Amino acid sequence: MKKYHVYGVGNALVDMEFEVEDSFFQSNGIDKGVMTLVDEDRQHELMGHLDAFDGKKASGGSAANTIIATSYFGGKSFYSCKVANDELGDFYVNDLQEAGVDSNVGDGRKDGITGKCLVMITPDAERTMNTYLGITANFSVDELHLSAIKDSEYLYIEGYLVSSETGRHAAIEARKVAEENGVKTALTFSDPAMVQFFKDGLKEMIGNKVDLLFCNEAEAMSWSDTDNLESAVESLKQIASTFAITQGSEGATLFDGKNMIEISPHDVKAVDSNGAGDMFAGAFLYGITHGHSFYEAGNIASLAAAKVVSQFGPRLAASEHKEILDIVQG
Repeated sequence: MKKYHVYGVGNALVDMEFEVEDSFFQSNGIDKGVMTLVDEDRQHELMGHLDAFDGKKASGGSAANTIIATSYFGGKSFYSCKVANDELGDFYVNDLQEAGVDSNVGDGRKDGITGKCLVMITPDAERTMNTYLGITANFSVDELHLSAIKDSEYLYIEGYLVSSETGRHAAIEARKVAEENGVKTALTFSDPAMVQFFKDGLKEMIGNKVDLLFCNEAEAMSWSDTDNLESAVESLKQIASTFAITQGSEGATLFDGKNMIEISPHDVKAVDSNGAGDMFAGAFLYGITHGHSFYEAGNIASLAAAKVVSQFGPRLAASEHKEILDIVQG
C-alpha cells in the first residue's frame, strides 16, 4: 500500500482575491478571464489600485488547491513547490501543514520573494488572474522528493509549470520517475492560455500518454483545434488513457478508458469561479483513490465544484468536504 494517494507538483502562490467590476480591467489594461504573468513592478502597480478593495489571502496555486482538497476529503497527499524565506513563505508553509499536506518546504528556504497571484472576481463570477511567480519561477528538479513520488498512487502535474523552463523540466522528470515506478500520472491543462501559447511544452510534459487528464471545455477544444466537443474527445484519447472535461453549469464529461460518462451539474448561484477546476480535480482524485468508480468520483467532484463557485475563494472549509461525501454517498 502506498503512503500517499496523490503527489502534486506546481507553483506555490499566495492567492490574494478581490471583487472588482469590468471597468477595473478596462482602466488598467487587464485581459479578462485568463491568467497573465506579470513582473513584480506591474503587480505592485495593480496592488496600489486594489488597495481600495477588500481582499483575502490563502495558500494557492492550481495544484496546491487540488492537493489540499484531496487532503481535506481524507486523502494523504504530498506537495512539492518552492517558496521563499519571507513572511508570505511562512504563511504558505503553515497553511499546507494545517491542511495536513506533507511537503518539501519548511526550514532552509532560500531568500527571495514568494509568488503572488492577484485573483480578480467580477459580478459574472469569472476569475481573472495576474501572477508574479517570484521564487516559484525557479521551481526545479531540486524540489522533487523522489521517494515520495515512488510511494504515491498518483502524480498530479500542474499545467502552469509549462511556462517555466525549469518547471517544465521538473514536471517531465517527475513523470518519468512515476512511470518507471508504476505510479499513475495525471495532468491538468490549467488555463486556456497555456494550451494556446505553450502547446509544444505541454506535449513534452505529457510524453506518450498520461493516465488521467483534467481540462475544461475551452481547453479541450483549443488543444484539438476544433469547436466541436466530440472531435475534441477523440483528440484527447490520443494523449490520455482517461480524462475529465469540466463544462461549468453543464456538468462534466468523463472518459474512463472504455465509456463516456456524463456528470450532471448542480444548480447553484455562481459568485466566484476561481478554484472550481482545482476542486473538481482534488475531489475526483480522492474518489478514484478511495474505491469509487469514475461515475461516483465525478458526482463527488461535481458537487464539490458547485459548492466552491457558490462562495468566494478557491477552497472550502475542512468540514464542508465531509458534508459533500455524506450527501453524495447518501
